[in-house]
Amino acid sequence: MGSICFSLALCLTLFTSISLTKSANDFTSPYLSPTIFSPNYQKMLKNFKIFIYTPQNPFSSNSSVESLFYNSLQNSPFVTQDPNEAHLFFVAFQFEHSARAIARVIRDLRMEFPYWNRTLGADHFYVSCAGIGYESDRNLVELKKNSVQLSCFPATADKFIPHKDITLPPLANSQSHDPQHTPRIDNASARHLGYVRNGAIKESTLVEELRNDPDFVVDSQPSDWRSYVDRLSRSDFCLFEYGADTLGIGEAMRFGCVPVVITDRSIQDLPLMDVLRWQDMAVFVGSGRGVKQVKGVLDGTCEGRRRLGVTASQHFVWNETPQPYDAFHMVMYQLWLRRHTIRYARREMD
Repeated sequence: MGSICFSLALCLTLFTSISLTKSANDFTSPYLSPTIFSPNYQKMLKNFKIFIYTPQNPFSSNSSVESLFYNSLQNSPFVTQDPNEAHLFFVAFQFEHSARAIARVIRDLRMEFPYWNRTLGADHFYVSCAGIGYESDRNLVELKKNSVQLSCFPATADKFIPHKDITLPPLANSQSHDPQHTPRIDNASARHLGYVRNGAIKESTLVEELRNDPDFVVDSQPSDWRSYVDRLSRSDFCLFEYGADTLGIGEAMRFGCVPVVITDRSIQDLPLMDVLRWQDMAVFVGSGRGVKQVKGVLDGTCEGRRRLGVTASQHFVWNETPQPYDAFHMVMYQLWLRRHTIRYARREMD
């Protein structure tokens, strides 16, 4: 999918209700292709096969979301022991591997198996929060340009290729899955226009203006999870600075707080960009705006986005044991969309 550029000065069209089973003519869905998503997802569950190359050393990572994805994949029904029926091939790297060591892994795969050379790695994928840089080694060039990289969000710009790579939905606080804490999006009492958690936006003139405006709450680190949930569920908008502390976007949507992303450039690595209509669930504003301009953009844009976000937030939940439509399955769905790669027919023996 091509990159999506979000206008920093325009508030986009409102939507009001949402369901996984909406009709093709109902534009209240958070999905880019509402009629295709559900049947295609079911096809994925039934047909998708992944072959995992056995790593020379046990897989390890310093990222919780990387480890959770790898463990979920290993124990999933998507894994096949027959590489000839696989749609995609997974290459497991150690997080501490140097570029030279990764190149050596690809070289060994090229020599030992026939699958890499068929597509020059286009039907392979790997997970790396650090990302792969541009190198001169042939093995790394093919890995970088052809294979799908699963990155942590937000991704390093020069180590992420938007039309090919995927960002993992951020791993939320585990307490957000507590069934006691359900979204409260219709409670109009003691509501705030906007909420900023300490650290979500760096100190700036805008933050000072927000702190002095009674319509916004600029909070230090909440004392407990219940207080944090209360802030989210009683605020119309939650402000994040892109690249600084955007990991709470999924949590904000879950509790009915519309994300406001402060950025001065187009964003090409939002989680689930192949699936969700981000322009209808979030607001994007430039960093140079003052509080009056921000309030002008936010005015009247809340209700439809809130409902879309609450529905879409189910796709940001990571479970120890994967559940339907959760973060793991949505990453797999995006991989499923990338399964159509060039395959060369094997020559038949005479």
